[in-house]
Amino acid sequence: MKLLPLALFLAAASSLAARDLMPRPSDPYFEPYEADRPAATPGLYLQMGDRLAICGDSITEQKMYSRLIETYLTACVPQWRITCRQYGWGGEQASGFAGRMKQDVLRFHPTVATTCYGMNDHRYVPYTDAIGEEYVKNQQEIVRQFKEAGVRVVLGSPGTIGSVPPWVKSANGTKNDLNLSLLKLRNHDVHIAEAQGVRFADVFWPMLTAGFAAQQQFGSEYMLMGKDGVHPGWAGQTVMAYAFLQALGLDGDIGQLTWDAATNTATGSPGHELVGPTDAGMKFRSTRYPFCATPGDPAKDDSMTSAMALIPFHQTLNRFTLTVTHASAPRYQVTWGQATRTFDQAALAKGINLAAEFPENPFSPAFAKVSQAVFAKQDYETRQIKTLFHGPEGAADLDLTATLTEKARTPLAEAVAQSVVPLEHVLQVKPLP
Repeated sequence: MKLLPLALFLAAASSLAARDLMPRPSDPYFEPYEADRPAATPGLYLQMGDRLAICGDSITEQKMYSRLIETYLTACVPQWRITCRQYGWGGEQASGFAGRMKQDVLRFHPTVATTCYGMNDHRYVPYTDAIGEEYVKNQQEIVRQFKEAGVRVVLGSPGTIGSVPPWVKSANGTKNDLNLSLLKLRNHDVHIAEAQGVRFADVFWPMLTAGFAAQQQFGSEYMLMGKDGVHPGWAGQTVMAYAFLQALGLDGDIGQLTWDAATNTATGSPGHELVGPTDAGMKFRSTRYPFCATPGDPAKDDSMTSAMALIPFHQTLNRFTLTVTHASAPRYQVTWGQATRTFDQAALAKGINLAAEFPENPFSPAFAKVSQAVFAKQDYETRQIKTLFHGPEGAADLDLTATLTEKARTPLAEAVAQSVVPLEHVLQVKPLP
């Protein structure tokens, strides 16, 4: 793979930025933020049986957005049979990852990979050309190694910061100075992805805009970027997962249930088989789950529920639609699991998103079990790579260490695969006066 000369690459990126920018919110806060618009990349990037490597620094090692991605791929689109590994490493820069890719990642033959670097690469100082050149060089090297190994790449941008981290003794500049520095690295990623024919995942822009909107709505204590200003809690991590899942090209269509109000009969799309009527309604048997956020306070930054109000997660990635045909009553009562809600005829004729309207639903306990199995596996993967591969065991005999640790990981991976089981649930639609 031919790499662009750095001076030519940076000049081209600068020229394009002036021509084609992301639309900015109207608030003056966003005036300095000139975010290059990435090229449109429609269509599914995943393939049947893909092996996904989720790579990044300490934000990835938190095993939060990576857990959301793997849980989504396992439970919401099981038909694709995607498997995942998590490779987060705290404090890592792109150069560090480029140096360990062959040993830690490529030996397991991934077919697709996501990366998320830049937070440490910007060094928590205002942007300089030297920082940009070093970052571009290392990001290009990561893409080169992946592509030479036949791996499709989703090049993720860095996110944003909420405050200057006090533990970085060399940090200087204001919060905006550092976010503008991160924006520069994000813009470089846009052009690397375009030049090398890989996907780009925009983590920065939704974090910046959603973080600002959240503070306007919930107050300055709300920190989408995390209480320490760098490591997001569940709200921010959900925004990150959203960015990567979008870049992977998932269409978000979990399934459709159709209820004929005239005959009180129902049908389901593939993955949602009608079992038949019961005293409580119509029973379905589903092999695909909607994404079920852990319940939380929508005004708190440690809540997935909060993120769902800031980004169009349900609309874009989590559509489990109920449509009622031949409705004659003005309103209908819909009961799903333990919850009941009322909708008017027009809304039901258009279709309501059960996943959004019923955040706690019959799938919630089963979805939580999938997430727990994913976390147990990803937690071991951190130990496998950081502690054992890079510890005395790996130094003594890396191949033997890989073989032995894979034996320990295998049952954890099998538990993830087996965690998605067909789930029966009952839906009832009743007319109201």
